[in-house]
Amino acid sequence: MNVVDLLAAIPQMFQGVVTLFTGSPGMAFARVFLILLGFLLVYLGKKGTLEPLLMIPMGLAMATVNAGVMLLDPMTSAAVLDSPNSAMVRQAHSAVAPGMAAVADTARIQGTLHVAPLVQQSENLFYILQVDWLQPIYTFTFSNGLIACFVFMGIGCLLDVGYLIARPFQSMLLALFAELGTVLVLPIGVALGLKPGEAAAIAMVGGADGPMVLFTSLMLAKDIFVPICVVAYLYLGLTYGGYPYLIRFLIPKKLLAIPMRPNPRAKKITSNQKLAFAVVASTVLSLLFPVAAPLIFSLFLGVAIRESGLEAFRNVVENVFLYGATLFLGLTLGILCEANTILNPKVLLLLALGILALLLSGIGGILGGYVMYFISGGKVNPAIGIAAVSCVPTNAKVAQKEVTKAAPGVIILPEALGANISGVITSAIFAAIYVSLIPVLWP
Repeated sequence: MNVVDLLAAIPQMFQGVVTLFTGSPGMAFARVFLILLGFLLVYLGKKGTLEPLLMIPMGLAMATVNAGVMLLDPMTSAAVLDSPNSAMVRQAHSAVAPGMAAVADTARIQGTLHVAPLVQQSENLFYILQVDWLQPIYTFTFSNGLIACFVFMGIGCLLDVGYLIARPFQSMLLALFAELGTVLVLPIGVALGLKPGEAAAIAMVGGADGPMVLFTSLMLAKDIFVPICVVAYLYLGLTYGGYPYLIRFLIPKKLLAIPMRPNPRAKKITSNQKLAFAVVASTVLSLLFPVAAPLIFSLFLGVAIRESGLEAFRNVVENVFLYGATLFLGLTLGILCEANTILNPKVLLLLALGILALLLSGIGGILGGYVMYFISGGKVNPAIGIAAVSCVPTNAKVAQKEVTKAAPGVIILPEALGANISGVITSAIFAAIYVSLIPVLWP
């Protein structure tokens, strides 16, 4: 090998840099932007401004996937693999190199070796499973909702449904008000040009429940589920920073100072009662909404494990399933956030609708808090309403934190957690309603 050959081989070695300058300017800008955004997410996760368990792997993956773009054999491109021209591509490969071992540079496609989310044909999928390192995680946990079920199972182990059982009417009423964004953003999205399934998927961001957004978008908007889920998880992290301002703006300090005195006649909720509630609720909700039965079952299975005292199972679900699923959820969402995703013209609309959904749901929750305030004759602190936006237990902590600032010593956390847990259940119900009805009403 002479010096000329060595110099000619250098671009092949540093393909990430080469593809940055040989692609379109818009794509190059998007890649650089997402790399910097990934750095920012890692920084904010480390500071604790955003959820570190999700944002650190997501930010690192986002930066890495947009840096590591290379020239690939079209056999590793999902867009080509499942296109009508896939047979033609294979023939071209055979002509260039027997066994499809090499391809001329002119036939190569920019891509990565992480995930090809649109591959569906079985023979192509089998090929990709051997090439892309995260493809098995994506194929066997994302597309069937398994990763969302693992997360929900872990959340169930963390929930004390006694807070809900102690105040069922109050908790469920607040949770219904807190779905305001989930309800209103659907028609708004359709009016702005989204398909009904796409509008329903982004509207689920208003429920502040990541697994439900993932589930709904995979069912109703698979082609754009990546930007929807990225929007959802980015915005869910922002509720911790944004909702306090909403509380301060809509609730005066004298109302934030209302103490939530415990009912002296209330009986302690036993673990047997909580277990019975989990069994009955799982059965009834699955009977009513079978399309969401896997998620409903996973949530209440976690509750049942917690209340049954099955510590061996609880350790596995909490320490392995929940944290393992969260790690790979963050990694895979970050890896899926390639520059061409951001260049989708629908992304800006999804960003706007996602923040609108969360804003409306927060306002709806506080309105529900005011309704309970008037129903109770001024005995309910309206701040508990925002906890019904189901991001568990973040929004319950947000409500308590703002109350503590206004009136140290006032405790609303038990009531806020009841509304918080109800929000998870209503989020599952709305996801099931959308997934069941939208394909029928808008086939």
